[in-house]
Amino acid sequence: MPVITKISQQKKNKERYNIFLDGQYAFSVEEEVLARYQLSKNKELTDMDIGEIEYEDEIRKGFNKALIYLSYRMRSEYEIIIHLREHEMGEASIEETMHKLRKYGYVNDTEFAQAFLNTQLRTSDKGPRHIGQALKEKGIAAGIMEETLAQISQEEWIERAAQVLEKVIKKNPKQSKLQIKKKGQDTLSRKGYEGAVTGQVLSAIAIERNEEEKWTAIYSQAKKAHAKYIRKYEGYEYQQRMKQALFRKGFSAEEIERAIAHLKEEDESE
Repeated sequence: MPVITKISQQKKNKERYNIFLDGQYAFSVEEEVLARYQLSKNKELTDMDIGEIEYEDEIRKGFNKALIYLSYRMRSEYEIIIHLREHEMGEASIEETMHKLRKYGYVNDTEFAQAFLNTQLRTSDKGPRHIGQALKEKGIAAGIMEETLAQISQEEWIERAAQVLEKVIKKNPKQSKLQIKKKGQDTLSRKGYEGAVTGQVLSAIAIERNEEEKWTAIYSQAKKAHAKYIRKYEGYEYQQRMKQALFRKGFSAEEIERAIAHLKEEDESE
């Protein structure tokens, strides 16, 4: 049987030791594994002993890597498993490492999902579909994800969605109410709000504007349409193209007529 002829402490990692068998380097182990298996010079090891020691050491290394990975923030089980695979750990060793992490309370997908939800609610304006998809990508089971999201009432999601829509209104003073509602719908959908919530918010929202703000919106959109059509069309066809384009954006006939007349005056004064 092979005999341990030398044990030396690694220079870069003082907690690991190199094991030499019959004068040749064989493997390295953590200090805890060294003590557990009472490895010492002149000790004989069977092939089974060596396999068991290397397996135990790999688990120990995996456990330490996982703790370092967890030191930056909470992780889901799936994230840790992927991290350990990237370090070329075997599946059996990963499974045992995960068992140890669960045993000592270092991983808990239910607690992770709750913490992730709380962070999203505090730092973002994302909706339930977006948050649910993010949890799914982190390997959270469907049951845990659904239970976590169910803690937030429909009323709270509606309130958050309304805040998103208010931002859209403030950022788009040069667009019509219809344009804003379309943009708001797209924004809410992109941020992960469900159709029922989006519908309630859009039907309840009030887009209040004074006369100056209304004029700013119609004039801005009319100016864009004018630049598009003035070189291609004239007379009646130009008028119809302008009216159709602005009507589709939600402006009234009165607003459209006023804007077209104003643009005509501008052109004539140039």
